[in-house]
Amino acid sequence: MAPEMIYLDHAATTPTDPRVVEAMLPYFSERFGNSSSIYRLGRSSLEALDDARESVAGLIGARRKEIIFTSGGSEADNLAIKGVAFAQREAGRGNHIITSAIEHHAVLHSVEYLEHFGFEITVLPVDETGLISLDDLRAALRSTTVLVSIMAANNEIGTIQPIAEIGAICREHDVLFHTDAVQMVGALPVDVKALNVDLLSLTAHKFYGPKGVGALYMRRGVPLLPQINGGSQERRLRAGTENVPGIVGLATALRIAVEQMDFASRHCTLLRDRLIDGIAERISYVQLNGHRSARLPNNVNLSFEFIEGESMLLLLDQQGIYASSGSACTSGSLDPSHVLMALDSSPERAHGSLRLTVGRENTVAQIDRVLELLPPIVERLRSVSPMYKQFTAQRAVAT
Repeated sequence: MAPEMIYLDHAATTPTDPRVVEAMLPYFSERFGNSSSIYRLGRSSLEALDDARESVAGLIGARRKEIIFTSGGSEADNLAIKGVAFAQREAGRGNHIITSAIEHHAVLHSVEYLEHFGFEITVLPVDETGLISLDDLRAALRSTTVLVSIMAANNEIGTIQPIAEIGAICREHDVLFHTDAVQMVGALPVDVKALNVDLLSLTAHKFYGPKGVGALYMRRGVPLLPQINGGSQERRLRAGTENVPGIVGLATALRIAVEQMDFASRHCTLLRDRLIDGIAERISYVQLNGHRSARLPNNVNLSFEFIEGESMLLLLDQQGIYASSGSACTSGSLDPSHVLMALDSSPERAHGSLRLTVGRENTVAQIDRVLELLPPIVERLRSVSPMYKQFTAQRAVAT
């Protein structure tokens, strides 16, 4: 008999809520019209699109016209960063952008792309918990700075940045501020005004919505050049026929996530802490990555000395436990996590990381099952690890 599936990779993606699927289904069939068409079938889709936009805006404290629907978080990041950068430079405001060393690659690769067009980039370091320094941010600002992009919460280590404080500094210096809030939206309360953000990226599949749909909040008055041309959709800022079923799904999933947020946050925090404390009690030479308290409710990221994360993942998979060793977007890479390396980690520590991200459907019994199975897996891998054998031999000599 196959073991029970225990899914602990919610930072990578979440299962689509059945209520979300139900809300989407009519827009694949009897309400399939193009929202740009003027006849009744098209107007039905347009009405659904408008309702979804109104709903998403209200749930994050924005105005309806400040929401641009995209294909996901990566496109929203690209649109925000490239769109603002080119618009600001065209207006003669400057060519300098500030970001951090632990951003998602959708942000880091976007600013690297802009370097080819003459933009100057400052990458802020983080401390050992993954937090940027506000003093470093202040020192990095220039008269030519046109954009700061700092993520709200890190997808690998769960550290939550002081977004409202960062936004206040940017406002004080009249610099636009974008945050990649893909991991935060749906998990914690988000109010774009309270956070002092000008642009914010989100995506549906992180909060039990469908894949392939996201949104960018863009404060009214922010200059932005479209990055996809070819139509008048999304106020001419993002061409392409809107994914009405996906957008309906995004709005429905976000509404459910906000309604259940208090319960889900308490539940996930309980499971998160049970995992962190339970592993620390049962396994030696383990280090928590990221901030202990300024942390997403569902995120556990640990480094296990003397072994590799990929080996743990394979043995956990055999037991029906699905986890990650870092970002899902870089799972095919052999390079150590850029996030963990930014924490001043060694490559060995980075390669020995395991990310366990819980969801609202996980149970205490499942967490206890992981705590039962993980210690023998670690012991088995260390028993064949040359690094561990060398360590124990040196320790024996020392004692």
